[in-house]
Amino acid sequence: MGLIAPPPDLGDQVARALAEDVGGGDLTAALVPAHRAGRATVITREAAVVCGRPWVDEVFRQLDPSVRVAWEADEGAEVSPGQRLCRLEGPARSLLTGERTALNFLQTLSGTATATRRYVAVVAGLPCRILDTRKTLPGLRRAQKYAVRCAGGSNHRMGLYDGILVKENHIMAAGSIAAAVAAARAAGARVPVEVEVETLDELRQALEAGAEMALLDEFTLEDLRAAVAMNRTHPGGPMQLEASGNVTLETLRAIAETGVDFVSIGSLTKHLRAVDLSMRFEFDAPGA
Repeated sequence: MGLIAPPPDLGDQVARALAEDVGGGDLTAALVPAHRAGRATVITREAAVVCGRPWVDEVFRQLDPSVRVAWEADEGAEVSPGQRLCRLEGPARSLLTGERTALNFLQTLSGTATATRRYVAVVAGLPCRILDTRKTLPGLRRAQKYAVRCAGGSNHRMGLYDGILVKENHIMAAGSIAAAVAAARAAGARVPVEVEVETLDELRQALEAGAEMALLDEFTLEDLRAAVAMNRTHPGGPMQLEASGNVTLETLRAIAETGVDFVSIGSLTKHLRAVDLSMRFEFDAPGA
């Protein structure tokens, strides 16, 4: 896969994480002589998709640029239990201080990427794409959405500012689907307008209103197939169709086979299980 640019706020994310953990200084690492050098290796205890290398590099760049990180696993690569991901070398104090923050980023983003890769594999061979949502860890949205892309998934809107998703409460406040879409057009927003629908009749209204995309919420397989057929033949179509709602690995393939363009899965970033990683240290003998 091609290189994916990390988010522009990566440095700020790392700075906040280090400030949270280190504060005024690492009291425990200060017990180690300042001149003592060390080495460390990071291994995975389970199969995973690696993600988060730029964050690890940035942790040690901010802490101590003399720390050297040599990677042995590519970003987005699948790794096996016991596999070494990287080697680190530098001042022992810096290695010890950066350990937790570096691993927190690596295990969290690898967890997001690992989950995403499982879902992407289920729809292999189909034109359907896997989307993430805004159900992300506060402060780490851009990082988690980067991890989704590294694993072969696609990003939905980043936030409320780069896409319009008209949901039930918006429709109630506006008065109708047509009124909500018209308001979006009147506001001059130059972004796609998507409407969340719960019935085939609401899908028809979204098509007639001229929305570019519809989120089919909790549709049965039968209704998903009917929605795809309606979308192909309606004068207002076709629009892009996104299926959503309690999607699991077991149900995903059948949903994708109905012909929808996307399936969005909040659990990619919300029900996060970090990958089990370990950093193993070796230190030069005292006085060496």
